[in-house]
Amino acid sequence: MNISGILIQISPNYIDLIISQINEFQGCEYHVHDEMGKIVATIQAETTDEEINYLKKIQQLPHVISAEMVFSYSEDELENLRENIESQVIVPEWLNDPNIMAEQIEYHGDLKKKQFR
Repeated sequence: MNISGILIQISPNYIDLIISQINEFQGCEYHVHDEMGKIVATIQAETTDEEINYLKKIQQLPHVISAEMVFSYSEDELENLRENIESQVIVPEWLNDPNIMAEQIEYHGDLKKKQFR
């Protein structure tokens, strides 16, 4: 499942029309707008391609000046990242070596790329 937040800019005269059109798309939901014609909505879809198709449909609606994805969440992507994190060594073994003194370690932004003096 993918969920994306989109920011839509329209002519303020057409707020009600565009909100109703957004809500007609299955998987799209209006959340809030301001008097200047900015609308916040979400797209929920099974695939990224499906999300992009909904975004393109919204972009092509009459009176839409712009519609851009500003946030995206993908369950599959999250699961892949979790698996990657879980498979990594959290604490490098050399950090637990009692023979290495703190003064011997030169920090270069990443302890995995350690250098000893």
